Formats: sequence, C-alpha cells, structure tokens
Amino acid sequence: MEAYYIPIIIGVVAIIGLLIFLYYVPIVLWFSALVSGVHISLIQLVLMRIRKVPPSVIVQAMIEAHKAGLQKIKRDELEAHYLAGGHVRNVVHALVSANKANINLTFQMATAIDLAGRDVFEAVQMSVNPKVIDTPPVTAVAKDGIQLIAKARVTVRANIKQLVGGAGEETVLARVGEGIVSSIGSSDSHKTVLENPDSISKVVLEKGLDAGTAFEILSIDIADIDIGKNIGAVLQIDQAEADKNIAQAKAEERRAMAVALEQEMRAKAQEARAKVIEAEAQVPQAMAEAFRNGNMGIMDYVRYKNMEADTAMRQSIAKPNTPQK
Repeated sequence: MEAYYIPIIIGVVAIIGLLIFLYYVPIVLWFSALVSGVHISLIQLVLMRIRKVPPSVIVQAMIEAHKAGLQKIKRDELEAHYLAGGHVRNVVHALVSANKANINLTFQMATAIDLAGRDVFEAVQMSVNPKVIDTPPVTAVAKDGIQLIAKARVTVRANIKQLVGGAGEETVLARVGEGIVSSIGSSDSHKTVLENPDSISKVVLEKGLDAGTAFEILSIDIADIDIGKNIGAVLQIDQAEADKNIAQAKAEERRAMAVALEQEMRAKAQEARAKVIEAEAQVPQAMAEAFRNGNMGIMDYVRYKNMEADTAMRQSIAKPNTPQK
C-alpha cells in the first residue's frame, strides 16, 4: 500500500512545486509582456514578488501605456507609486485618456493627484465631459422684504492644475449660494428677480467663484425660483407686537403705581381719622379740666353745645338721608 501512495505524493509535491515556481516566476505574464512589445526581464518579475508588488498590475499598466503610445512611463516609477499607496491602474487610465483628449497631464502630476486622495481618472473624464451640480435650495430676501427660494445648476469642469490643494465641490456650492443670496439681496424688488433670473447668473459668474478650487465654473443656470414668506411684513408684525407688549407693560406699571398711591392715601386718611377721633376723645377731658380750673363757665359750655347743634343741623341739611343724632 505504501508503494501505491508514493507516486501520488510525488505528483502532488510536483504540482505544488510547479505552482510555487509559476507564482514567483510568472512565465506566462513575462511572455504576455514580450508579445505586447513591453521589454521586462523575468528576473524583475521575480524581484517584484519579493518586494510584494503584484507583477500583473505593473505589467498590465505598462502594456496599456505602450499600446497608447506613452513611452515615458517606467517600471520603477510604477512600482514606487504602488508602494506609496497609489492606484497604478487609475493613473495609467488617466494618462491614456488625457493623451487622447490632448490634455497636458504628466506622470508626476497624475501620481500627485492620486496620492492626494482624488480620483485622477474621474478628474480627466470631468475635464472632457463637464459635470452638472445641483445646488440645494438657497433662501434670500430682496429689499422689498419678499423671500425667494432659488435652485441653481452649476456646470463645472475639473481644473487639473488645481486638483492638488484645490477646494472641492462643497466650496463651489457654498460660494454659489453666497453669490445668489448677495444678488437677490441687492435687488430692489423680488419682481425684478422673477422677471430676469439670468441677472443672478451674470452677477455670480462675474465674482470668480472658482478661484482656488479644483474646478472651473462654466455656467450657472437658475433652475427654479419660488416665492417664500413676506419677511418685511413678518418683521413689522413682530415689531408691532413688541411695541404692544411694551405699552401694556408700561400701562400695568402705571396702574400698579396708582393702586399703590391710592392705598397710601387711604392709609394716611385712616391715620388722620384716628388722630381726629383721638382728639375728639380728649375734648370732654379738656372741658372737665377747664371747669375744674375755672377757665370755662356754664355760658361757655352752652355756647359750645349750641355750636355743636348748629353743625349737626348743617350736616343733616347737606345730607338729608343721614339720620340726626
């Protein structure tokens, strides 16, 4: 039985050894490059495996560049870009597309754009076929107080030279929105904007909003304008409501002061009445003391009573419903 398994084991080992050999020595890939006109030694392919660079990626990129007529791309540069974390295939695709579209794009610039985190192939395509970006609804108020809600469509083209370090789509949209707000806000009437929405596009385009961005703005078209709230009327209503609240607060303050003054006058009147009652209570005592001291006689007392009776009579005449004492 052992002699029976020996050929099988030898065959399996041979197959595994052949696969390992073909992995480190990609003869098929070397032959494919040779028939495509790309000269690369078999030793370099083996060294790529050792350097952990996929030979298929480099060879296919070199074949594509050679077929497209790009003779300046070197194997060392492609390997270095791959080891730096770049996308070799995207870079070569972008270079081929740029060459066919007569766009001046060098290998160094393409790799820099790729390492900066941007899709260089998509950027080249956007340079050939401009992209349309729809802005979110932009709300602005004209001088007559009417709110307008505008939507714009911005046609942009990638600026290859500004892709490294240039601002993205968010900045372009923010600047366009700011320009729309400024243009509507400077209009005397919302009717003017509704009659001629192209004036907004002209004003915004004249401001050079694409400066410092990775795009070139080709056109700005106002897609839709809706009428919103009457902000001027709302502000006037709010101001009137605030004035009314202030007036009510002042009136309430005056009423509180009047109530406080009335209570104070009542307190003073009660105090004065108490003093009068106290003084009246002291009159009989003073009269008795005057009798004892001889300062007051019977006739004086009679005159006092007559005077008191006259006073009571006058009060009863002035107030007929008041019972006499």
